[in-house]
Amino acid sequence: MKAMILAAGRGERLRPLTDTIPKPLLQVGDHCLIEWHIKRLHSAGLTDIVVNVSYLGDLIQARLGDGSQYGVRITYSQEPPGALETGGGICKALPLLGEPAFIVVNADIWSDFPFEQLSEPKGLAHLVMVNNPAQHPDGDFVLDDDHVLDEPAGARYTFSGIGVYRPELFSGKAQGRFPLAPVLKLAMKEKAVSGELYQGNWYDIGTIDRLERLQNLIQDMRSE
Repeated sequence: MKAMILAAGRGERLRPLTDTIPKPLLQVGDHCLIEWHIKRLHSAGLTDIVVNVSYLGDLIQARLGDGSQYGVRITYSQEPPGALETGGGICKALPLLGEPAFIVVNADIWSDFPFEQLSEPKGLAHLVMVNNPAQHPDGDFVLDDDHVLDEPAGARYTFSGIGVYRPELFSGKAQGRFPLAPVLKLAMKEKAVSGELYQGNWYDIGTIDRLERLQNLIQDMRSE
């Protein structure tokens, strides 16, 4: 199974840090955000990785290279200025990802989720959900047993930014800029999206304040 790391975004809410540093290269402890993902994917036996790039993408490619320093092989999916959003970015990278299901993880999260427990979904997608953080109290979707649903009633959780997708999820989608959520919601109507709740460490690095909290956490973990 291949993996894709979404690293093309601008990181507006992390300015001025991201005026000169792409969000995936922000340092947290001994590694930058995207390196944490690469190392965990490698540990899980996932060594074929696609990284999409746009904003300051040359800096990401210079830092990561071909991936050999991490024991993986990295292929880059170059996107135009402004990037293609999550759905468009994945769709453009499909020729690099191949026919089997593949893992996708957002570069701007930090988690100790064990990637090795992911497998090909029975339906079109499988999402890792987490408890709702303070900045997102209403969550994203309902998790009903092992199905993820877009319904108003039920136990709602937040999508972690970690998922497994079959290429067929994007059947009929034209190349271009579009978000992932509407694609997933269509599949949810067919009950073709499964999910699980992860209650380990997970952090969304969307603001400078959250980045600083994560940096402090990592420092505390290292000192224990």
